[in-house]
Amino acid sequence: MPKRSSTAQKTERPKRPSDPNQLAHELVRLSTQETSEPAPPLSKSSISRVMAEMGRKGGKISGERRMENIPAEQRSEIAHKAAQARWAKRKKQEKG
Repeated sequence: MPKRSSTAQKTERPKRPSDPNQLAHELVRLSTQETSEPAPPLSKSSISRVMAEMGRKGGKISGERRMENIPAEQRSEIAHKAAQARWAKRKKQEKG
């Protein structure tokens, strides 16, 4: 099959070698070359976002395990808040 003519597609990319070994060498060279401009400094919010994603990677702690490590009084407070939230939602649905 003949190659397409270069006039059919106007691209500004440099021509890549057709030999697989030369192509591999070129791709490695391009991917490892250093940039002339330094990376911009990271903001605290972007660092925080990345660290939060990394923390979730291992999975969140289950509610059952969390409750094992909390004193009974605090578990009771959490349960009370949850019940109030459920009842508030139910009252909203009845009104609306």
